[in-house]
Amino acid sequence: MKDQQNTSQARTGHGAGVVLYLGTMVLALGLTACANMSGIAPQAQLRDGVSLGLPSAATGTPDLFADGAMAADWWRGFGDERLDDLVSQALADSPSLKSAEARLQRAQASADFSRAADGPQLNGSLDATRQHFSANGIYPTPLGGSTQNIGTARLTGGWELDFFGKNRAALESALGTANAAAADASAARLLLACNVARNYFQLARLQAQMEVAQRTLAQREETLGLVRDRVTAGLDTRLEERQSQAGIPEARQQIEALHEQIALTRNAIGALVGQPRGMQDLEALPLASYNAVALPPNLPADLLGRRADVAAARWRVEAAAKTIDVAKTEFYPNVNLTAFVGLNSLGFDNLAQGSSREWGVGPAIRLPIFDSGRLRANLRGKTADFDAAVESYNSTVIDAVREAADQAASARSIDLQQAQQRDAQSAAEAAFDIARQRYRAGLGTYLNVLTSESAVLAQRRLGVDLAARRLDTQVSLIRALGGGYTGDIKLAAVTPVAVH
Repeated sequence: MKDQQNTSQARTGHGAGVVLYLGTMVLALGLTACANMSGIAPQAQLRDGVSLGLPSAATGTPDLFADGAMAADWWRGFGDERLDDLVSQALADSPSLKSAEARLQRAQASADFSRAADGPQLNGSLDATRQHFSANGIYPTPLGGSTQNIGTARLTGGWELDFFGKNRAALESALGTANAAAADASAARLLLACNVARNYFQLARLQAQMEVAQRTLAQREETLGLVRDRVTAGLDTRLEERQSQAGIPEARQQIEALHEQIALTRNAIGALVGQPRGMQDLEALPLASYNAVALPPNLPADLLGRRADVAAARWRVEAAAKTIDVAKTEFYPNVNLTAFVGLNSLGFDNLAQGSSREWGVGPAIRLPIFDSGRLRANLRGKTADFDAAVESYNSTVIDAVREAADQAASARSIDLQQAQQRDAQSAAEAAFDIARQRYRAGLGTYLNVLTSESAVLAQRRLGVDLAARRLDTQVSLIRALGGGYTGDIKLAAVTPVAVH
């Protein structure tokens, strides 16, 4: 009979607990009506193709990069194994790239931390205390005035019931930040590879300029010998000899200046690959040895999503949007289900006895009622962060469109300039040969030779600069097109843009 009464009381207690739990849930949901978020909303808007003034592409225009035509190791397309080794070494040893990877790991750890907050938690504790109880306290004798051993062994569990999506939003925000960090790491990788390639092609330009300068010196020494022969024969004066001599120190000074620039460029490459003094003997291939990178006739705006910096900016927008959701959930009740089970006894010898067991279970609700505007201020701050992230994204997209269009225009213009420069150099070389022949035959003046030589040298230097610019622009265009980045991010709608 007594067991039946105990069972009945247990069922009654359990039923009362369920009623209490459900009642607190209803109360919590009812109190959500107290949340006041009026007048706080984002103001910034993501830019799309129409707002950027981009023309719409014809129906059926293919996405030239949809098949992943640009490889992540794009530098191998230039056909120089030395360049391949330099870029690979830089990507393996660069402190700046390792720093970006460390930031990515930190962001991923934050995402894991947020993910853990959405699951149940279980903690264990074991306390052993020797305590003297006051004789004038709340405990009567014989406990009052005595010194006792108190033991507690307990397992405590809790689970935050995410009714309003706080933990989910925090996790999505952390994932967005982690994705942005991953895109930043890809952007750092691309930037490093581009800097190595550009400095390497700069070295090739300086080497080619050195060849021009050395040819210039040899040419001027040859001309000086011709002038001296004519002076000896009485066909020229010391004036022509002095004019011819003046060009030789100038040519030697240009050679020495090029030596300096080559040394500085090698040091820059060494710093990029992690060997500041290890590139003193580095030699680049001749400028004409490199393969060209094909330029698409149209630049589809979908490629903007393949730029790591654009993807990172958009992921930050996504993360900022979720922080707004987290700030909103702060207005709602925080509901936790807590429970504990363990042993508690007065005296260590009684701790393991069954009669020392204790347990408890129940919901815990926390609801902000009056906070002097703290929650609204927090929400306004997160909304402002979102607006800033959107405008940063818009700025990144605008720069991406401009950069891609600029590099494409420069690449096409350089091709045309090179064709014109080759014709001009051929004409200048022919005119110089004629001027020297006429001077040797006594039919022309040395001033004509100097004028023709200046035109030849200017065209030779221009030819080298245009060839180097072509390679440098191709690297810059590759960077503008994303450099083989394959991160997946849903971008604001942007229409393809044709670049003419």
